Amino acid sequence: MSGEVEEMLKRFAGVKNIVGIIVVDYDGIAIKSTLENQQSVHYAAHMQTLTEKARQVIFDLDATNEFLSMRMRTTLFEIMLVPQENFFIIVIQNACD
Repeated sequence: MSGEVEEMLKRFAGVKNIVGIIVVDYDGIAIKSTLENQQSVHYAAHMQTLTEKARQVIFDLDATNEFLSMRMRTTLFEIMLVPQENFFIIVIQNACD
């Protein structure tokens, strides 16, 4: 994992609404996480599937585009999904009104 990712994790750790950050490889395995193992595995598995489907949908719509990021809001959390070359990053924060 690059120093850039480590720096990003440190930067996000200081934000008060951030609940957790997970770095996941494209096999769905959590490489690094600020959450408990069970939560990390749960998010990693579901977001890995979502990442694959989002990439395919975007490619099917326009092959010249690529999947850069996704932001989802639930009742409790806001989840940001950011794919990189060899891994993707999940940032979970409290949904503030």
